[in-house]
Amino acid sequence: MRLGRLHPKVIDLSLGRVQRLLDALGNPARTLPNVIHVAGTNGKGSVVAFLRAFLEAHGLRVNVFTSPHLVRFHERIVLAGREIDDDMLIDVLTECERRNAGEPITFFEITTAAAFLAFARTPADVTLLETGLGGRLDATNVIERPLLTALTPISLDHQSFLGDTLNAIAGEKAGILKPGVACVSAAQHPDAASVVRARAASLEAPLFCEGETWTAERRTDGIVFEDGDLSLCLPPPALAGAFQVSNVGVALACIARFPGIRLDVDALAHGMRSVHWPGRLQRLGRRTLTDLLPDDWELWIDGGHNPAAADAIANEIRYWRDRPLHLVFGMLRNKDVDGFLRAIAPWCTGEFVTVTIPGELNSLSAEEAANAARSVGLNAEPAAGIREALSSLFGHGRNEPARVLIFGSLYLVGAVLKQ
Repeated sequence: MRLGRLHPKVIDLSLGRVQRLLDALGNPARTLPNVIHVAGTNGKGSVVAFLRAFLEAHGLRVNVFTSPHLVRFHERIVLAGREIDDDMLIDVLTECERRNAGEPITFFEITTAAAFLAFARTPADVTLLETGLGGRLDATNVIERPLLTALTPISLDHQSFLGDTLNAIAGEKAGILKPGVACVSAAQHPDAASVVRARAASLEAPLFCEGETWTAERRTDGIVFEDGDLSLCLPPPALAGAFQVSNVGVALACIARFPGIRLDVDALAHGMRSVHWPGRLQRLGRRTLTDLLPDDWELWIDGGHNPAAADAIANEIRYWRDRPLHLVFGMLRNKDVDGFLRAIAPWCTGEFVTVTIPGELNSLSAEEAANAARSVGLNAEPAAGIREALSSLFGHGRNEPARVLIFGSLYLVGAVLKQ
């Protein structure tokens, strides 16, 4: 893509280039209403999805910027409840390219500027922003005065860009905090928590932490959220996984601090049931790929790609004891493959098949992924592709119902959803 050739690096963390372009565009970022800025390692997109569902259920118009996309770029930019259309996307990207005038700028930076330009032209009540990578130098961090900031759990990931220690990574993530602006935080590892607290104190930013100011607890009939005098009993969310409970809590703690909203329990319940965020422990219905499997088999996908995400997946699949679990795995080579697989290995009760992520130059090859899996004790076999991997799973006379989980990368999940 032409925009991807405007900078020699895919990732080059800086605010200077995107601010220069935004200045040339008339600073659309300064016009965005009621910005809630979300950073963290895992769960950012889910928190944004819950926020959107809750806010829209209360009748508010919401603009949303997330990344990466799974199937179409349009997924990244939601304008008042709808994905950006082709005409608007072409218009804002063309204007950003023209105003950039050939200066170096990364793909993420110019598309972030395009999203802000689209938001400035689309009336809304709230703007939800998910950081792309880190926070302090992320292109979304040009927002000078958000309404709220939010932090999901911080763990090791992207060490080559954010630092080799949890303290360093937390410092980058906490870089979205702003003077006097309240921050809602999920429960954090003590090392990360100390960094976040110090940052908040230095900025006199009120900090509302899970387990201290507010709690979210899963019950058999749903989720109980408590925040001071506020107590809510809500139905289970449409998103699977116990790890979503904390994400729900972060979103609700933000909503509780949103000025002018009179919380409606029925609206919040509707948001819980209607929330949509594909690729995170998602069961697929009958489609092309599922048609490769027997009718009584289940096909699941998950885009988690770091050891903390693997722990969350493991905490779910450990209870999938009613039928064999076959795993189809692919991952980018710059991830902690060994740490990820060690968390998963004990719960694989069926076959383990590896694939190369289609279209990704940075993907481990299927053979490399298989070798990594064998090194942690898994009996792994490479396959030529996703369809071939699925076909191989029931090609040996298996008659019993089973589950298949395709996992290891959002890019792999995107390839599955495209098929």
